[in-house]
Amino acid sequence: MSAADSASVTRARHVAPPAAGSAWLAATHLAWLHLRSRQVPAALAALAGCAVVLWSGLTYHWWYGGGQGATELPMIIEGCAAAIIAVTAHNPFGEPERATGRWLPFLRLGTALALCGAAIGLLALAAAAAYHPQTSVYLVTGVLGIAENVMGFAGIGLITSLVTGGLVAWTGPLAYMAICQFALVANYSEPLTWAARPATDRGGWITALVVFAIGLAAFTCRGPRVRPSGE
Repeated sequence: MSAADSASVTRARHVAPPAAGSAWLAATHLAWLHLRSRQVPAALAALAGCAVVLWSGLTYHWWYGGGQGATELPMIIEGCAAAIIAVTAHNPFGEPERATGRWLPFLRLGTALALCGAAIGLLALAAAAAYHPQTSVYLVTGVLGIAENVMGFAGIGLITSLVTGGLVAWTGPLAYMAICQFALVANYSEPLTWAARPATDRGGWITALVVFAIGLAAFTCRGPRVRPSGE
């Protein structure tokens, strides 16, 4: 190998690590831009607000009732959390974003999963902070009920975004939550109204997970409805 070839190999070895680092920085920057364009920081703040409301409701007994009747206010808060997640589906750039690269579906998937996880975690922390069984302060459904309702309602929100767009996708989770509220009051129990059933009900869990899986898969592959110049 000549001296010139040896020098070229040496330069290549020195150039490769920065190139790999640049690719990692570019991917991180792309993910951050996607999160900002979807107002994810504001969504996390709103989810934290929902957790504060849940903590206050449990601590100060904002509602009364035993059994499933004690799940009315938590169900409303969980529906609001899912509505917040659904609004982050909004695409502010319109159709041109669909042609920007192959990473967009993965960004959609990661954002939706991360927000669902954050919502469940924040609400579970709020319930744990308020937990005081000596004074009957606890969440009847527990973490299972939070996870079931947040995922199921969020799945409805993602499905709604395929038809209406992200800006009004909040209507899906809140409308369905209202249906479950009526089912709860009327003592109507079917798997399709899983939020009105006990958190340990197998049929309700299966329905909620199927709705979430369908909504997540469709949203990941197709994305929300957009106009050429955005909504």
